[in-house]
Amino acid sequence: MARELITLQARGCAIALEPVDGGVPLWRHFGAAGLPAASWPLAHARMQPPNALDGDLAFAVLNTHGLGWFQQPSLLGSRAGDAQGEGGDWAQQFVVDRIDHDAQSLRLVLRDEVAALGLVLHYRIDPDSEVLTLHTELENRGTADFRVDWLAAACVPLPPQAGQVLGFAGRWALEYQQHREALGIAAWRRDCRRGRNAHDTFPGVIVGTTLADDDAPTWGAHLAWSGNHSLLIEPLPDGRRQLQLGEWFAPDELVLRPGERYRTPDALLSFSAGGLNGLSANFHRHLRTNVLRWPGGRMAPRPVHLNTWEAVYFDHDLAGLKALADAAAEVGIERFVLDDGWFHRRDDDTRSLGDWWPDARKYPQGLGPLVRHVRGLGLQFGLWVEPEMINPDSELYRAHPDWALQLAGRPMVTGRNQLVLDLSRAEVTDHLFGRLDALLREHEIAYLKWDMNRDLATAATGAGHRGRAGYHRHTEALYALLARLRAAHPQVEIESCSSGGARADAGILRHTQRVWTSDCNDALTRIGIQSGFLRFLPPEIMGAHIGPRSSHTTGRTHELAFRAAVALFGHFGVEADVRQLGADERAELARWIAHHKAWREVVHHGVLRQGTLGALAWLQSRAQDGSAALVALYRRHEELPRYSPSLPVPGLDPARRYRAQALHVPPLHHARHGAPVFDALREGTLELSGAELASIGLPMPPLPPESAVVVGLRAVT
Repeated sequence: MARELITLQARGCAIALEPVDGGVPLWRHFGAAGLPAASWPLAHARMQPPNALDGDLAFAVLNTHGLGWFQQPSLLGSRAGDAQGEGGDWAQQFVVDRIDHDAQSLRLVLRDEVAALGLVLHYRIDPDSEVLTLHTELENRGTADFRVDWLAAACVPLPPQAGQVLGFAGRWALEYQQHREALGIAAWRRDCRRGRNAHDTFPGVIVGTTLADDDAPTWGAHLAWSGNHSLLIEPLPDGRRQLQLGEWFAPDELVLRPGERYRTPDALLSFSAGGLNGLSANFHRHLRTNVLRWPGGRMAPRPVHLNTWEAVYFDHDLAGLKALADAAAEVGIERFVLDDGWFHRRDDDTRSLGDWWPDARKYPQGLGPLVRHVRGLGLQFGLWVEPEMINPDSELYRAHPDWALQLAGRPMVTGRNQLVLDLSRAEVTDHLFGRLDALLREHEIAYLKWDMNRDLATAATGAGHRGRAGYHRHTEALYALLARLRAAHPQVEIESCSSGGARADAGILRHTQRVWTSDCNDALTRIGIQSGFLRFLPPEIMGAHIGPRSSHTTGRTHELAFRAAVALFGHFGVEADVRQLGADERAELARWIAHHKAWREVVHHGVLRQGTLGALAWLQSRAQDGSAALVALYRRHEELPRYSPSLPVPGLDPARRYRAQALHVPPLHHARHGAPVFDALREGTLELSGAELASIGLPMPPLPPESAVVVGLRAVT
């Protein structure tokens, strides 16, 4: 009676499919590992319910509309009918041609001869990270065009007990906001139609039984795609839910001609019994091993940045910028990034995008003198660009107005006074590559901050701008341009910036090495922004800067120590005018930069955990070998308890002792007397065992609102 299952298993994550005679395999399991080789056939436990179609369909790896499946199909598409309305192929029924299967991968080759379609489902499990990578390929084998309205990159089951969902929303300067909801009888869906991931629609979702930080079954999915997308969770008749994710298409955007194929983006999925933190650890390991591509093949220590934007904005003065670089070098900064305002007649955001040569008024000898000065200080030089954009007031637009995305007969929609270039045209990407290539060949530039500051609208492609919507083609062309640039300049790092964090995903990270997380440098707001980011993406690519004392986006004021403690757990940098700091504050900044350099190996290679305790938020990064850990506790606002709870630090060697050294403890103004433990913490003489740290925890002092304590733990040799 038992039927052999098709399984892929890692240490803690597994899937199981049941082959079906004359049909496509059925989903039996996505979750914990330890699966049997065979199980009873699903059909033997499905009685025919009343008032249902005969042979009521079970949930399969591919579900199509029109033949008895009434939930969201995995594929939606059709052919145009003739004048009499004949045609369609809108109802499909696939059968298996071939199954290729080994220990880590599965390939299901399907066909529908009536609809003249071929389809391949790809599954791969990474035994190290426990992340599944799925994608789907569709081929038009007919003689007429086939329009694709939806094709899921992944379609997987979730068990009935997975009733909580963690989704992500936001806006400019408030990205990656986490929202917990109970899943009910209605479908849960998030769509992005902006042409980029956008601030409000990160392409990832997490589902769990409780969504606890640790020790709870948790499932996560992330689409490796930087354009439009859909995420769907829908109840099924058997009590489970289906999770689908894939690329969202505008009407008539994707039409396959005879013989053409479409490959979905990769969907990354994982399960962890270790809650949200266990799931994040899986995704971090996967991106580090399988996605990120570093110059030279290995990540060098992430250099501390100084970005000039909030220091000078468009007010570029060569002498002032050299002085800013001098001040940066004095405090230990390692990379100087020249932001917007350096190119031809760029005095504000109304003009000159597209004119990528130095402004002769500000740089009469070009960028060379500034680059040489920065390099002479021992700093790397980085440069801001926004190649996908063009201002109507620019030399490039006056020469090539047809290069901008537009829709014939419709008004051109600007955003931040700019239009979007049609990257699907070879002459456009050739021009952009030529300009960027010349800059990188002429100057010793180690880093490009690649910005993209608007959503796509009137995004038509084709002759006369009457063609199909160009969202998909824009994203593919962007990837191709980045790949071409990286091939020509393999030592140059690139940051993905999109009005902050509006384009952050595993697709863009195959071509870039950093994400500008948000244009908001307010430390209090950044705690939540960075928490959401770190659910899927690792800290070494998370741009995190110390902004000015008074935030330029919120107006809120914070002490340097709080701003630095929040930035410490990412790719650390400064976005403020270091020249204006007093001697004491400059010395304090230098201390924090030194702290980061001493601990970045742990933060950027370690295992990260995070969580909240009422008004407290905490972060921990533990070295892979358990030799050290960095711990931070942030108080966001006041609450009733007068004492801070001890903070458990699991994962260290229980038999070893660790010396705890406070990098920072804020002044405790209202304390009537001290506490010996906290005195030892400040002095670096407090020792605790790994067992004590895991069970009883690290003692934490009471904190005033909007302050932090940061503690480093190192094993005693």
